Amino acid sequence: MKRHLPVSSSPVWGLAWNLLVVYVAYTLCRAIFLTLNWSLYAGTLSLSHTMELFGAGLLFDTPAILYTNAAILLMFLLPLHYKESPVYYRVARWIYVIVNSIAVYVNLMDCVYFPFTGKRTTASVFAEFSNESTGEMLKIFGGQFLSHWYLVLLAAAITWAFWKLFRPVPEHIQRPTGLSRYYLLRIVALLVAIPLCIAAIRGGFTKATRPITISNANQYVNRPAETGIVLNTPFSIFRTLKKTPFVVPDYMSDEEATALYTPLHQPHDSIAFMPRNVVVLILESYSKQHIGFYNKTLRNGTYKGFTPFLDSLIEAGAMTFKYSYANGRKSIEGMPSVLSSLPNFVEPLFLTPASLNSMSGLARELGEHKGYTTAFFHGAQNSSMGFHAFARATGFKQYFGRDEYNADPNFNGDDDFDGTWAIWDEEFFQFYAQQMNKMREPFMTALFSASSHDPFVIPEKYKGRFPQGERPLQECVAYTDYALKRFFETASQQPWFKNTLFVITADHVSQQIDPFYCTTLGNYCVPIILYAPGDASLRGYDEERVVEQIDIMPTVLSYLHYDQPYIAFGRDMLNGSADEGFALHWLPESSSYEYVWGDYALQFDGKQVTSAYAYRTDSTFSNNVLNSMPPAILDRMQRQMKSVIQQYMQRMTSDKLTVPRR
Repeated sequence: MKRHLPVSSSPVWGLAWNLLVVYVAYTLCRAIFLTLNWSLYAGTLSLSHTMELFGAGLLFDTPAILYTNAAILLMFLLPLHYKESPVYYRVARWIYVIVNSIAVYVNLMDCVYFPFTGKRTTASVFAEFSNESTGEMLKIFGGQFLSHWYLVLLAAAITWAFWKLFRPVPEHIQRPTGLSRYYLLRIVALLVAIPLCIAAIRGGFTKATRPITISNANQYVNRPAETGIVLNTPFSIFRTLKKTPFVVPDYMSDEEATALYTPLHQPHDSIAFMPRNVVVLILESYSKQHIGFYNKTLRNGTYKGFTPFLDSLIEAGAMTFKYSYANGRKSIEGMPSVLSSLPNFVEPLFLTPASLNSMSGLARELGEHKGYTTAFFHGAQNSSMGFHAFARATGFKQYFGRDEYNADPNFNGDDDFDGTWAIWDEEFFQFYAQQMNKMREPFMTALFSASSHDPFVIPEKYKGRFPQGERPLQECVAYTDYALKRFFETASQQPWFKNTLFVITADHVSQQIDPFYCTTLGNYCVPIILYAPGDASLRGYDEERVVEQIDIMPTVLSYLHYDQPYIAFGRDMLNGSADEGFALHWLPESSSYEYVWGDYALQFDGKQVTSAYAYRTDSTFSNNVLNSMPPAILDRMQRQMKSVIQQYMQRMTSDKLTVPRR
């Protein structure tokens, strides 16, 4: 009997070999996918970009392979010497062959279905065919697969390869007798494998890395169809299993819905397009709660807020709104709302299968149709929070993150890293201004700040300089306000400054304090500020109109006199009557909608209105006035709200978020 297993039969080396075989199989499936769908890519795909897509595909193959082979990893790494027997590895071999063959089969099936669906199959397929029997599903999916006989043969060949190449080969297994060495090596291997597997499934080690999902494929592609090359089908199914598919309600006919409301925007004037630069600043957690300008009467007029610069900017000549709201409660929900006029209902868009839809936004409309230079800035590592993927998906041609900051010799690189999330706002805002100096005008850029985020720290050199307030966040808000001041000082000296429209908003609220800000509606109160230093007419404080983040895109395009049709769920904040404005957002705590129009805020569970509040006079939502509302107003609000929800769901599920171009 041997003292220990030979290397060729060692479980650790055998596991590594078996996973390598699966990686090769996935890559082969990707190559077959590209070959069979070459007509979709032939006109735009270069060899170098193809290699980039294949390389990116490994990032998505890894979690899929680790998910499907979880049992195999456990069986091979368990530090129990009694398992080293031919019978044990014969069982492992069968499990390995079966689970990986299924993964390969679904990958190959998508080679056939992708041209019809335009995206990799996701868990929504189970909902789509939920009314079909198992036999019918096998007939639907298997019929086409069997008609492509060469894929059947390839699938069989890969299954055979899995069987033949599996290691350790059961016949060679002998139980070890050098138990001390055996257990030491196996325990070390297990302790190393656990964090590596977790990081591989998440897509990185850092706290700033959100677990990768299908939307992250957009980060590596030049157009949506290329996500089919980067992704694999098992990953797409696993990552969408718990995501409730968007369900299209049948509230009314399509004709009635579009008569009440339509997200299709058509050019409405003959004024020539005005090619101003557009700069969008999205400030982390910048609730109205923390901004002095909006709270002059709060606490009997004693509340000063934490944003002296932002207050002065508004007072000096900006346009802002008393009733302005976010569309979501997370950063990943604020991004599509601000930059693409896509609200957040039920599930964050970029965590659902709809994230692979063709989408537009300010960057795509201005970049592709007006020749703008477009760039997105975020001081965290480039894959953080899925922002890079979102930027690519919605038309931003350039991305500037921590990598680009570190590469700039004019700055201090990671010496300016906050230790958790990103580059400090002050330094990154200066980097932002300098990068715009290098851009060809007109440009459309967006920046997402980071310093006003948990764990709520500021640079050591500023300790004690800013007011700390009642919440840890507020000192960080004051620091970011100072960073904004320095940014505008730099920007105001640049030749592009007077020809620029600045939009300032927040991604969502955080750490609310006063009763008004703690209601369901108060939890969405964010600033929306428009500042055009070269346009004295764009200023004032609108205390009547209801606006929200999704109104930013149509407002900017209208301000520029954009002359192309586009899809946006918001409305122009500067033109039209005040009663055209509304806010509609999802309340995750009650799984319901909140709709704000006129003098009322309704809460709607998807079937019926459950409560109503006169929010302009009852800011703390003390009295439910549903039963005393004027019936005509209640009816109008319900019908328009249902129209918006229905059309949103229809466009999400049918991939109709853009206007086809000739």
